[in-house]
Amino acid sequence: MTEEPAEPRVPAERTVPVESPAPVPAGPPSEPPVAGRSNAPDNHAPAAMSCCAPARPAVPAAPAPRPERSGNGDHRIEQVALPGGVFRMGDASGDRNPLDGEGPVHDVRIAPFAIDATSVTNADWAAFASATGYLTEAETYGYSAVFHLAVAADPADIVGPAAGAPWWFGVRGADWRHPGGPRSGLEGLDDHPVVHVSWNDALAYCAWAGRRLPTEAEWEYASRGGIDGARYPWGNELMDGDRWRVNIFQGRFPAANTAEDGFATTAPVRTFAPNGFGLWQTVGNVWEWCSDWFEPGYYAVSPAADPAGPEGGQARVLRGGSYLCHSSYCNRYRNAARSSNTPDSSMGNAGFRTVALA
Repeated sequence: MTEEPAEPRVPAERTVPVESPAPVPAGPPSEPPVAGRSNAPDNHAPAAMSCCAPARPAVPAAPAPRPERSGNGDHRIEQVALPGGVFRMGDASGDRNPLDGEGPVHDVRIAPFAIDATSVTNADWAAFASATGYLTEAETYGYSAVFHLAVAADPADIVGPAAGAPWWFGVRGADWRHPGGPRSGLEGLDDHPVVHVSWNDALAYCAWAGRRLPTEAEWEYASRGGIDGARYPWGNELMDGDRWRVNIFQGRFPAANTAEDGFATTAPVRTFAPNGFGLWQTVGNVWEWCSDWFEPGYYAVSPAADPAGPEGGQARVLRGGSYLCHSSYCNRYRNAARSSNTPDSSMGNAGFRTVALA
């Protein structure tokens, strides 16, 4: 890069300095002692559904208040009306992760629909929570998954790394209001995407707002922005000269984030440039929940018109990648990339956007 790295636009309380040593090794997931934290097994430590999306272990939690399915919520996000039509779905660039089921490339017909121009923000979620009293699953379980450089918590609140992905910690008190843990907050983050919301939480918001999650096919059609077969929403080249077009991890993953794109964790939802349809940050920043169950082999048997995913499964689809994606281990910041997690899992790099009901 010829340009000096930008300063991360993340409150200091929300992350440790990006050049600080990682509290866990960057190599295989052995667990050395960590000062001030017990290494005893803890059922609040996340399990590694994937390196990108740590899953919540199966532990009971008190039921959360559920909002009425009124559809009268005040959903204020700008809408993008899409005409629908036929597009090629799947990876055509050769970048696919074989186990994720990004192929075969196949034609899909999508009916017209309207989708949020941005991810749901902290301000949007705060309005929902204030109107309904809804508690997220991170709040009812009492913990959520936080990337180790973003932890803002006392050592006693760090309950252990995820098996297979030791850069993820289970942190007591981490939730949408406290994205790094109890010592963090939302000052200056109203226009950032809400995180620490599970698939179930996203559905609760949709019920209140009279909306729904996009199908995986709708999401990919919208993300492509009308460019056939492209790797990214803007085309095939990651960089615009020496400037970043997306919020992902720069530096030495997972130990040091140089934040050359300007952000060490989330960015405001209207950062960088929108795609050809007018959608902002469909790749990078935060993973986005889709309505479908996840199945790697689904593309081979999916219907040609408006596919809605398998009839059942254990994990729901996540799309778009996040601020933690890095070419050394996860190149899922692409239109065709797929991931998944269990419906009750929450983490500091996943949010959602919604679609209008027909």
